[in-house]
Amino acid sequence: QVQLVESGGGLVQAGGSLRLSCAASGSIFSIGTMGWYRQAPGKQREFLATVTRGGTTNYLDSVKGRFTISRDNAKNTVYLQMDSLKPEDTAVYYCNAVTVLVTKNYWGQGTQVTVSS
Repeated sequence: QVQLVESGGGLVQAGGSLRLSCAASGSIFSIGTMGWYRQAPGKQREFLATVTRGGTTNYLDSVKGRFTISRDNAKNTVYLQMDSLKPEDTAVYYCNAVTVLVTKNYWGQGTQVTVSS
């Protein structure tokens, strides 16, 4: 089992920045790719970015250049640096981890990000 705990959400003005963190615990040796997703009210959860254990990243096109995902394997933590935030970035942001021995998805509880105009 893997537990994920997000932090760092909050209220920010448009153009501002936030840094989300997600700390993993439990069977951390089994974690492969970690990532961030978000879900706005009335919309489906959408992929934002992933990072492999080796540091290879992948991004949703619309956040490239504004969001940066990083990972500290020693701290079992993944980060999402969000710059130039827009009101349409308002959503609940979720951390995700995929285990490699037996492929399984784990999710954090989510952290609210609200961007005011």
